[in-house]
Amino acid sequence: MKRLTPLILLLPLMAVSCNKSEDGSPEGSSDSTAVNVEAPAPATHPTDMPAPNPTPPPTPPPGPNGGTVPDPTAEIDQPTPAPVSTLPAMALSFQSNIKYLSGFEDADVTKYNRAVEILKKVVATEAFRSAVLNHTYNGAKTYVQNNGLTNAQIYQTILDAAEKLTPAKNNTIDVGVKLYYENSSIVGYTSPSISYINVNTKFFDSYVVNSVAANLFHEWLHKVGYGHDSAATARRPYSVPYAVGYMIGKIGQKFL
Repeated sequence: MKRLTPLILLLPLMAVSCNKSEDGSPEGSSDSTAVNVEAPAPATHPTDMPAPNPTPPPTPPPGPNGGTVPDPTAEIDQPTPAPVSTLPAMALSFQSNIKYLSGFEDADVTKYNRAVEILKKVVATEAFRSAVLNHTYNGAKTYVQNNGLTNAQIYQTILDAAEKLTPAKNNTIDVGVKLYYENSSIVGYTSPSISYINVNTKFFDSYVVNSVAANLFHEWLHKVGYGHDSAATARRPYSVPYAVGYMIGKIGQKFL
């Protein structure tokens, strides 16, 4: 029994030597009160816990040919519906009947046809309708020499496309075209007594097709009955032929 005494005394000393202070250094005291140190509690921090095993998704039932039956609740991509146009039907159905009367070569016809196609595409846009309806002069929604019509009525006369010499409202540009050359500043001209317009090749040859379309629309609006000052007055750009012709050329750029 006496031989056991040294061993019992040694155990408390071993327990003390295994304890460290908070900064990791050995504690200096061998007081027996330090022996009763509780074992640290198990870690409970979320990062110290093992991730739970996720429950695997159920296996789809086999199909008739050994495959799996698709899940009827799965999302199915649907095509985005095309926006519904609010334009008048006559804007979308606007047509042309252009007669090439003289001065045209094959390349000229090709170029003019491209201009006509751009013109029709522009008329079938919301941008064109908005530009015509919202045009202003001196702070009011109006045009110079507007024949007593509102902007909305002018827009409708464009869609009606009733030329003074052929007054049927057929939603179609009906006009002949003659090419000529003149070393002047005149791009083109017409008169109320003829059913065609004259286009100066001095400008036509170098114009891009949206500018050709703008000139055609300008001259055609004369056939519908709209005029402008013959001199370059301050108000002339706000007349129907000039203002709407500019709209055709500007919006037509996106169709080049």
